[in-house]
Amino acid sequence: MKKRILCFLLSAITLCSLLTGCQPRLKKFSAYEFGLFDTIGAITGYEESEEEFNKVKTEIFNILREYHQLFDIYAVYPEKTNLCTINNVKNGEVATTVDKKIVDMLSFSKDAYTLTNGRVNVCMGSVLSIWHDYREEGSDEPWNAKLPPMDDLVKANEHTSIENLVIDKENLTVKITDPNCRLDVGAIAKGYAVERVAEYLESIGKTNYLLNIGGNVRAIGTKGDGTPWLAGLEDPSGEKDFLDILELKDLSLVTSGSYQRYYYVDGKTYHHIIDKDTLMPSTGLTAVSVLTKDSGLGDALSTSLFCMSVEDGLALVESLEGVEARWLTESGETFYSTGFSQYIVKE
Repeated sequence: MKKRILCFLLSAITLCSLLTGCQPRLKKFSAYEFGLFDTIGAITGYEESEEEFNKVKTEIFNILREYHQLFDIYAVYPEKTNLCTINNVKNGEVATTVDKKIVDMLSFSKDAYTLTNGRVNVCMGSVLSIWHDYREEGSDEPWNAKLPPMDDLVKANEHTSIENLVIDKENLTVKITDPNCRLDVGAIAKGYAVERVAEYLESIGKTNYLLNIGGNVRAIGTKGDGTPWLAGLEDPSGEKDFLDILELKDLSLVTSGSYQRYYYVDGKTYHHIIDKDTLMPSTGLTAVSVLTKDSGLGDALSTSLFCMSVEDGLALVESLEGVEARWLTESGETFYSTGFSQYIVKE
């Protein structure tokens, strides 16, 4: 009888070990790196060992570093042709041979331009670079902060046509036909790179990771216990820690906000999200958050929705499958797309 009980227990243990719930307990690990896409990169993952997590996180940061260098518009790197290299070519007849990663990202950017009716335009660098310089100078010397002259912005805007960007996918070349046109991928690059990392993790069978690269959040699967990841939507007023807590599984969360990058001129705040129609920081909204699987799409949409009315933005989101959004207006009102509430943690 004792032998039968012992055999039964051994069989039960063997069977249990084959079931998901009885596999070795996963441990939580985190890692950080500063400077990627000029922000903080955070990785959280569940693995059986720290050794395995360290191997994965090293590869993640290597991928992000590669994309950061390729998409950098301010600096060049040894033995690497990047967007800064392309911007420095002043002959509109010369095509630059580039890494396929640049071709793919710029092709994605052209599609985003069409989807958002030009609200996201990687050829708007001539305008955005003026704002960048004035914002940097105003932040460094607040007592001397100024607004860019509108005449300069209008002249720069003459060189922002998306048609200036010519991509040859077969030969992996990029050409800017207008020497005064500059690429700026700030509304797309970070989210696009995050999504490439998510694809890598999925390809090697990882299902318990969360990426947070400067606020671009991407969940790959769930936490180690199978429950969704939690992400908070910041309260810009500071009255609360978070306005909403969301559950994420295989989803990205991207927020564009007026409180993220800005400077003051004569006591007034001027943020970094520039409306293509006014060439000034967009007004009316404080934040737009987008939920969708593709972090690159989420990045592009959050920027474009910030420069649209809530009504027009809502119509766009409702027309897209697998996309939800939340709008926070300057007056404190909150609007949600139809399916957004299903991701909010109910208190």
